[in-house]
Amino acid sequence: MRMNRLTAWSAVLLLSLTLAACGGGGSSSTPQPSGSAAQTESGTGAQDPEALAAEIGPVKQVSLGEQIDAALAQQGEQLFNTYCTACHRLDERFIGPALRDVTKRRGPVYIMNVMLNPNGMIQRHPVMKQLVQEYGTMMTDMALSEEQARAILEYLRQVAENQ
Repeated sequence: MRMNRLTAWSAVLLLSLTLAACGGGGSSSTPQPSGSAAQTESGTGAQDPEALAAEIGPVKQVSLGEQIDAALAQQGEQLFNTYCTACHRLDERFIGPALRDVTKRRGPVYIMNVMLNPNGMIQRHPVMKQLVQEYGTMMTDMALSEEQARAILEYLRQVAENQ
């Protein structure tokens, strides 16, 4: 009886993950990093990925300095090694995408909200839906604070700059 219950729960979990991974991956436009939270992509009428991320997650805007904050980036590297390397590498696809150039592909609001609200982003953001479909796995909510996510973002800015 116990085995049947475990099998049933496993099937429900697998079905839920499959449905989440298959939903809404129809957007094929490549998002561009942006500081604006109210732009639309030219000619498509689709909402800017950065603006949509601001609607979904707790971060509405991010002020980035022109220079990398080395102390914050060092803290971010430690946090990245603690929380992110189980699924991500800088230069190669792993369980999740390579992250060295993520700050060139995605905006800071999007990156922060993926770290702070991965479940909401997976459910509502077409870029995250597409990534779940492509990688066959969902990002784990690491329960990071906004300060921790900001430090990781600064580290990712630093590694992209040193590419």
